[in-house]
Amino acid sequence: MLKRGGKFMACKIVTNLGNIVFSDEVIANIAGISTMECYGVVGMASRRATDGLVELLKRENLSKGVKVSCENDELTIELFIVVEYGTKISVIASNIIQKVKYTLESLTGLKVKKVVVNVQSIRV
Repeated sequence: MLKRGGKFMACKIVTNLGNIVFSDEVIANIAGISTMECYGVVGMASRRATDGLVELLKRENLSKGVKVSCENDELTIELFIVVEYGTKISVIASNIIQKVKYTLESLTGLKVKKVVVNVQSIRV
């Protein structure tokens, strides 16, 4: 990871023409938008749901429901979601993992090592 001005930069791609650096927020936004496109997802939940209260995030705050870490130019994405009642959670999680991995790898060129889906709540 790179550190510039107190903020951590996520991943870096080195090419013969120069370097490409992706911030955590950009990667989190891509992952959040990809997650919201999946069937059965009501929304993203705040990562700080420690007291049992789950806050459903608005469209412009999707990155707050995503935790990004990068080691050796491989991404690990952790998602915090709210699912729709009556849907099969294992199928939703599997679809999210495939969609987020494909979207991030195709848009950024970075390798996704792991996608972790945390279901924080169920909404009717």
